[in-house]
Amino acid sequence: MIRAHSVETVRAAEAQAMAGLPEGELMQRAAGGLAEVAAARLEDSEGSTVVGLVGSGDNGGDTLYAVAELADAGYACAVVVLADGGRDALRQEALETAEDAGTIVHVAADDEEAATQVVAEADLVLDGIVGIGGRPGLQPRAARLVDAIDDDAWVIAVDVASGLDPSGETGEDDAVWADETVTFSTAKPAHLLPAGEAATGRLTVVDIGLDLSEAVAAVERLDYDDVALLWPVPGAGDDKYSRGVLGVVAGSEAYPGAAVLTTTAAAEAGVGMLRYVGSPTPVGLVHAAVPEAVIGTGQVQAWAVGPGLPAEEPEPSGHSQLAAARVALASDLPVVVDAGGLELVDGPRPAPTVLTPHAGELARLLTRLGQGSAGSAPEVTTDDVGADPLAHARRLADLTGATVLLKGATTLVVTPGHPVRSQADAPPWLATAGAGDVLTGVIGALLAAGLEPHDAASLGALVHGVAADRVSGGGPLRALAVAHGIRPTVRDLLARGRTAPV
Repeated sequence: MIRAHSVETVRAAEAQAMAGLPEGELMQRAAGGLAEVAAARLEDSEGSTVVGLVGSGDNGGDTLYAVAELADAGYACAVVVLADGGRDALRQEALETAEDAGTIVHVAADDEEAATQVVAEADLVLDGIVGIGGRPGLQPRAARLVDAIDDDAWVIAVDVASGLDPSGETGEDDAVWADETVTFSTAKPAHLLPAGEAATGRLTVVDIGLDLSEAVAAVERLDYDDVALLWPVPGAGDDKYSRGVLGVVAGSEAYPGAAVLTTTAAAEAGVGMLRYVGSPTPVGLVHAAVPEAVIGTGQVQAWAVGPGLPAEEPEPSGHSQLAAARVALASDLPVVVDAGGLELVDGPRPAPTVLTPHAGELARLLTRLGQGSAGSAPEVTTDDVGADPLAHARRLADLTGATVLLKGATTLVVTPGHPVRSQADAPPWLATAGAGDVLTGVIGALLAAGLEPHDAASLGALVHGVAADRVSGGGPLRALAVAHGIRPTVRDLLARGRTAPV
């Protein structure tokens, strides 16, 4: 699992480490790791020129020391000073070390034209303007110099790309968009959340000796090895009932395919037994596609409700299905709710619940619940959610007490009392009709097997994304192909876990 820690947590760990180390040791460790990564990238690209953009903080010091190491290694190096106080505002020992190694220093405020020319000619640029103490956005001079970076240059952000909100709470286009970020000891929230992940680029973590073993993460991301730790694997004494029975209320006469996608995904995920409730057309399709499914209500361990359910009044043949959906939501069993089922959510339910909206569904649900509780709450729009997805997902989780899985290029899983989980495993090709139905089936199978909502949602998102990536192979995919890809994906990820070194 990848864990990202808040600025406050990192600062505390740094202070604890520095108390037992010689002055400047942490900075030297960071600079050494940064220089090593930069040298590897220069070797890969056959580059020879390096420019460091430096500010007055620790990131500027890290960059100066790293540039000094690269200059000693034979690269042509320069730094451009962006600190308001010029050279005097920099870490003086680091500046002297860089100059002694042959680094040329340009102060942007004194000659921006010359500084711009130097930046434009660099093969590799180190962004040490600001770090985890920075605020969103770039100062105008910094923005102009960043714009001058050649498209073919490799840009490495030091710790956090300048201009990002380190907490990852708010997005900012006026930031350094790095090819790679070299961060120290732990990821930061901006690296894993939608507001900063795209600008982070490749994430490389350099261990500088901070002890964060007992620290609570602000953001988590499951990786491939977590599948073997979390996925419910049956034992010799299990039967279909102990492995979990999932009830599925999905599909309709208008959207019959949703029933096939949801039940297929649940079956491919290894659910012990499926019960399907639907109207005649989807019942026939499910019979053909998933012959293991039992038609009709009965005892279950969890429910998957909503894919393909019409938001408006159903056809007469769908009335019993709608009633079954309401019974599921009123029960004390775990439920994953998607699409049309979200229209039936009117507040908290005491049992474990996973809500899986996309941005538009989240906006409508927040508007409806907000107006229901306050009477005149302002409308929440899709654009509002897109501008600050984490805050809106948190708001829905607080209003309902549920785990909220907000679908997107970076999927957020928010559960009250837990660190946010962030998954970005799927290719853009997964933005296709029916993909959410498949995800609902996988999460439903995991809930039926006994996983808690937070794990079921984030593990389901991981496997769903990896399966899509494998099926796509870099090209178009269908949701049904993703559903059929779940089983081999889980098999291979479990095998990876069994063969991983202890």
